[in-house]
Amino acid sequence: MASQSASAPITPVILSGGSGSRLWPLSRALYPKQFLPLVSELTMIQETALRASGERFTAPLVICNDEHRFIVAEQLRAAACQPTAIILEPVGRNTAPAVAVAALKLLESASDPIMLVMPSDHVIQNADAFLAAIDQAAPAARAGALVTFGITPNAPETGYGYIKAGGSFAPFTGVLRVERFVEKPNLQTAESYLAEGSYLWNSGIFLFSAKAYLAELGRTNSKIIEACSQALAQGQRDLSFCRLDAAAFAASPADSIDYAVMEKTANAAVFPVEMGWSDLGAWSALWEIGPKDAQDNVALGDVLLQDVEGSYIRSDHRLVAVAGLCNVVVVATDDAVLVIDRGKVQDVKQIVERLKKANRDEHALHSTVHRPWGHYRGIDRGERFQVKRIVVQPGERLSLQMHHHRAEHWIVVTGTALVTRGAETFLLHENESTYIRAGQTHRLENPGKVPLHLIEVQSGGYLGEDDIVRFEDGYGRTLPQKEPPLISLENKTE
Repeated sequence: MASQSASAPITPVILSGGSGSRLWPLSRALYPKQFLPLVSELTMIQETALRASGERFTAPLVICNDEHRFIVAEQLRAAACQPTAIILEPVGRNTAPAVAVAALKLLESASDPIMLVMPSDHVIQNADAFLAAIDQAAPAARAGALVTFGITPNAPETGYGYIKAGGSFAPFTGVLRVERFVEKPNLQTAESYLAEGSYLWNSGIFLFSAKAYLAELGRTNSKIIEACSQALAQGQRDLSFCRLDAAAFAASPADSIDYAVMEKTANAAVFPVEMGWSDLGAWSALWEIGPKDAQDNVALGDVLLQDVEGSYIRSDHRLVAVAGLCNVVVVATDDAVLVIDRGKVQDVKQIVERLKKANRDEHALHSTVHRPWGHYRGIDRGERFQVKRIVVQPGERLSLQMHHHRAEHWIVVTGTALVTRGAETFLLHENESTYIRAGQTHRLENPGKVPLHLIEVQSGGYLGEDDIVRFEDGYGRTLPQKEPPLISLENKTE
């Protein structure tokens, strides 16, 4: 085993993927749970980044998919976290290739850094216990062990994978050898694991050196390293992002860290820890960790309960009244409402699949759609018109663009707008408005120091978001030279 400097800081590697299906309708494919404030005022990815900050750590390296890049960058900026890199995956290949890319990237500027690999969407209620576990496991990782953190189970949970811990990973105190990994069990098997006492929940959080990980991966699946090396070498800098080469990365086999490395290495170790951990795999997990009233309910938002017990009720926009029910989950957003038995919350994934098959937008998009310049929200729509509320952040601007099929009316609510309309450029202040006819080149900017809020009324024969021809864009998005085919669903493209 290799020897590592005990004083070198650890590099957090944050994996930000996910499809957003298990916590629908709050979580969606283009805005999954790591970007939501589910347990505090901070989002999950912000909590993850801030949890691994301070003198123990370097700046984090983040891996996310291309569609989420601006959301990741903005949420980390809002948390005053400056990542060492944000690497964009052109296609999902599971965790083993993602971590291989991170290891290769870190080795460009460090001799052999210790990596703390973390999903971006987990809850850890006891951060002090988490940090103490890292401190105690770090000597083993510096010596070449591949350490995972096992959660001491308090219930026969069937939604988690398990790790059977073996004997001591000498000479490191508290670190145990991994005897085997176990898939998600049925209830009877989970109960036997709990009674036996040597099984731990698999947290999916890892601590190891970059070279140790790559050495084991190279031994078990060298094609992953070959593809990731090419993807990184042929990648491009895109604004503040590192964009992997799409063809090279797509050639990588898809595999998880557990299957590709941890189940096949002789150096797998586990550190047991109690730290209030949850992967928030279903709505029932939020009920379990949430603050409960005298009837065992978790109620968030504008909620009115009458004769309700053991339930999770959440409203993000409007009044939700529930009466005479027990052990249910009710989640209301501005465009969807979920009502489900708390014991059957895994069935939410089936609902999401049905939405996909029906070609509905609700599985992927919220009515509030986030863009690199800010966001917009659909307010109303009907035949040949729709109304949006648009928010442009200070100093940001939309692309220079035009629409073939729709005209737009802009009314400034708060802030100041700098408008380009054809050859004109002019300012609009609060309570002022302008009109953009179909086929007219235009741009909207916020030159001020406060967010610009305006109402946009669109009218015309086609109102889809794919009726955009961009002539200039500051965010690296494509610039179509002709009108795209009108096939996209409403609000699906940029």
